[in-house]
Formats: sequence, structure tokens, C-alpha cells
Amino acid sequence: MKFVDEATIRVQAGNGGHGCLSFRREKYVERGGPDGGDGGHGGSVYLVAEPSMNTLADFRVARKFKAETGQGGAGRNKTGKSGDDLEVMIPCGTVVHDVDTGELICDLTEPGQRRKVTEGGRGGQGNTRFKSSVNRAPRKITQGTQGEARHLSLELKVLADVGLLGMPNAGKSTLITAMSQAKPRIADYPFTTLHPNLGVVRVGRLQSFVMADIPGLIEGASDGAGLGIQFLRHLQRTGLLLHLVDIAPIDGSDPADVVKAIANELANFSEDLAEKPRWLVINKIDLLDDDDLAAAREKLLQSLEWDGPVFEVSAATGEGTESLGQAIVRGLESLQAPEE
Repeated sequence: MKFVDEATIRVQAGNGGHGCLSFRREKYVERGGPDGGDGGHGGSVYLVAEPSMNTLADFRVARKFKAETGQGGAGRNKTGKSGDDLEVMIPCGTVVHDVDTGELICDLTEPGQRRKVTEGGRGGQGNTRFKSSVNRAPRKITQGTQGEARHLSLELKVLADVGLLGMPNAGKSTLITAMSQAKPRIADYPFTTLHPNLGVVRVGRLQSFVMADIPGLIEGASDGAGLGIQFLRHLQRTGLLLHLVDIAPIDGSDPADVVKAIANELANFSEDLAEKPRWLVINKIDLLDDDDLAAAREKLLQSLEWDGPVFEVSAATGEGTESLGQAIVRGLESLQAPEE
């Protein structure tokens, strides 16, 4: 299924039912008096975070959602049935804005989270409500009010513990395949990955984390180049970033320049994103012998003046991926401890 991370929908709450103008009419009962009932209230619209959904693809077809309208009142003081509320299921991690005002309405991150976005109309009053000692036969009623309507912008940010960073063809899809059961598309041309892929990496029986394979970034991504800015947002949810670098690029480019370029894009897009913990993962070590690998690694770290964690893996053969997974689990636990 194609990954869709933005959608615009219209939600309309139900209108309130009108009050009833009625008088009691029975045999042998003169001037029975008013008996018009009130109208029912309109249904409201709620957004609910649904863990089984992982895209906004459904909203490319269904864009309008309307709750049930309240029924009108009836004679014999019968109140109209209120309209049922409407629940619209959206994926966990969806940020909702009002299109017209730009207001942030909610950010649903937990399964089952529920937020009312439009209020149903109130039911009108029947003429019984206006009976008094002065006016024994009121002919006045009130109309039901209109339900609220809104245009909403939905923006999905992937919920993952670990995000993979890297240029196109750095081996991100291969790595997530080697470490999890995810089956992303893999090929030897740039931008093979066109949408984020999630994979659950199990390290032990009770130890696991979610890894996100984000489409490759290029220089200028924060300004919209390539697939850039539409996917950088997904990294904002992650707790840890793995910066994957091809240690033996076919085009002869300098791996250090590649790392610096992406680091600049992160800083340009968001300061918070640039400050997230970031580990360097040197990939494709199977393409170099031990001496060449050691020299390339030393040159890379010196050029970057890197003082953070460094790992060497071969996503194609699986070498080093097990120790990387174990280190990630320990790292995530250490990050969560201060928050708790």
C-alpha cells in the first residue's frame, strides 16, 4: 500500500432537530394545551487513534464525514431522537490542524486516544416549553442549531524508536530487512524507497524496538529537494537516529562529505531534530579488506571529528547487525531512564 502521510478532510457535526408545535387533542378534552416535544441533539464528530492503521491512504477517497442529525420533536411531548456521534479512526501519531485558522487541535499518539473536533447542534424547544400562566396556548418553538463544520489537516508522523538516516542507496532498506521481518523494496538505484517502512527488531524474548527506514535524503532536502521535507518530519518522533554511511561508494564520493551534508539538512529543518542522539553506522564493510576498512574508517572519523558511538556492519551479509541491535536496546533504555 502506498504510504500517504498528509490528508485534508471535512467533518460536519449533525444539526439539532426542530421543536414541535402541537396541542393536545382528545375526545372530551377541551383546550388540552401545548404538547410539542423538543428536538434531539445532533451527533458530534470524534477522532480516535487506531493502532492498526499505519497510513492516511483511506482519506484520499473518503474526505467528508458527517454525524447523524437529531430528529424533530413530536406531539404528546415526545422528544426527538438524538443523532449518534461519529468516530473517525486515524493512525496513531497523527497531528491535526484546523485548515482555516491554523490552530493545532490535537496530536494523537496513544492507541484509543479520542478527541471531539466538532460539536453537534442543540435540539430546538417545543411549544410546551413556553407555556406560562399568562400564555396558556403558546405557538412559539425554536429551531435546532447547526452542527459545527471544520476543514482538518491530518499529518502523520511515524512512531518509531529508531530512525535510519542516509543518502539514497546507503543500504537502509537492506539493513532493516536484515534486522527485522520488514520486506521493503530493494534495488540498486536511488530512491528505491518511496515511503517509510517500519520494522520490529527483536533482540531478546522481551526486548524489541521499532525501526523506521526513511526514504533517502539529498542535499537541499530541508528545502524540498528530492523526497526531502515530506519525510524529515517522520524522524521527529524517533528517540535515536542511526546515520548510515556507505564506506565504499561506487561514485567515488567522500563519505565524510555525505555525512556532513545530511547533518546540515537536519539542522536546517529542525534544531530539535539536529540535537537528537545520532550514531554513526558504517555500512558495506564486506566490500573492503581489513586494512582498507581500517584506513577508510580512520579517515572518516578524523574528517568528521566524530566523538559519538560508531558501528561497523554489512547489511547484505548481516555482519555486525546483532551487536548493533543489542547496543540500540541499551541505548534506548538509557534514554528513557532520565525521562521517567
